[in-house]
Amino acid sequence: MTASSATTPLLDPAGFGPPYETFDFTETDGIATLTLNRPDRLNALSARMALELQNLFRALAVCPRTRVVLLRGAGRAFCAGLDLKEIEAAPPEPDTILKVQRRVSEIILLMRRCPQPIIALVHGAAAGGGFALALASDVRIGTPEARFNVAMARIGLSGCDVGISYFLPRAVGSSMAARLIYTGAFLDAERAFGLGLLSELVPRDLLDETGLAIAREMLQQSPLALRLSKDGLNQAIDAPSLEAVIAMEDRQQSLCVLTGDFNRMTQARRPGAPG
Repeated sequence: MTASSATTPLLDPAGFGPPYETFDFTETDGIATLTLNRPDRLNALSARMALELQNLFRALAVCPRTRVVLLRGAGRAFCAGLDLKEIEAAPPEPDTILKVQRRVSEIILLMRRCPQPIIALVHGAAAGGGFALALASDVRIGTPEARFNVAMARIGLSGCDVGISYFLPRAVGSSMAARLIYTGAFLDAERAFGLGLLSELVPRDLLDETGLAIAREMLQQSPLALRLSKDGLNQAIDAPSLEAVIAMEDRQQSLCVLTGDFNRMTQARRPGAPG
């Protein structure tokens, strides 16, 4: 699926659907690459980018052909957060401010509802809303130059913003999350890797290759199993009890066992199976 594909669902009638202006989107063999492409603004989230990203993730929700998404940034950074030039130009009215706020927060919700695993490939700054995009991804891979911070805390806003206060304590623990949210301090790549925020730390020239390799590993799961795995992990993180998680897992496994993929893949692993 390419950015201009006629088969891309949910073309936004307001003009924010493909072909997209603020990012590049390509798909090959079930793996999509989404490249934020405003390098002159360090890929800051403009109003148009936010609406285009919303439209894309809504489309992906009903596009089973795309199975994994790689999220990256063009130029020197992953994403520097919200485009403050647009915020400064907005009328200081509650309705307008709330509308701007929800442009970004809706992206985060759509990313988590998106059935495809999202792998964030982070180099340079992932600040503010850019940090939120990385946190909302399922897997994060970084380069030594990657830096993360809750930028809102440094410009007179609450550090609890666009899902960061939800994801960050789960990723790095409550104490470190409090330090980052209350101060806006930068977290470098090595510390982020040590805390488990990044699953891999690789040189810049291996970033795309590593992300693609992990995406291909994910494709070894059957399509239904991969989607249920993301859905199940999301539910398990917030489950009220072990019993609730086990019940959910039992239902998921029962569905997977009934698919042809289960029989095919188990037979392929038997001794003497071809290949």
